[in-house]
Amino acid sequence: MMQVFLFFLGLCSGGIIAAGLFSFIVSIGVISRVIDKTHTEKHIRLFEMFLAAGATAGNLLNLYQVAMHQWVSYPVSIIYLCVQGITAGIFAGVLVMALAETLNALPIFCRNLHMMKGLKYVIFFLALGKGTGAILDFMISAAG
Repeated sequence: MMQVFLFFLGLCSGGIIAAGLFSFIVSIGVISRVIDKTHTEKHIRLFEMFLAAGATAGNLLNLYQVAMHQWVSYPVSIIYLCVQGITAGIFAGVLVMALAETLNALPIFCRNLHMMKGLKYVIFFLALGKGTGAILDFMISAAG
């Protein structure tokens, strides 16, 4: 009986956390901003479907700790990891930039430093630094 209670408690807690995360993402305008910038308003249902499918697949892979090498060959798993890393990085970058834009932190910072023309370089080097740090962290943790 206690295991059933803990199962439902965990399920409800996970649902609440997921709802909070997705409401945060929607409230800062990540999805609407991507749709607006890519001019793909007619595919909103597709965005919603892929967002839900990606969240579900990510949760299942994280929950069950699926070992890729048991299902696919080594080169295919490397390609998958590269694609997943790039898309996760894009998502993190879009999320951070949407939050910064919502708070107007980056534009105010750049306006005060008189570097509005160089804003794209600031964003590029922020992303480059984040990617370099992630690669170094992966290489150090894999070596140790």
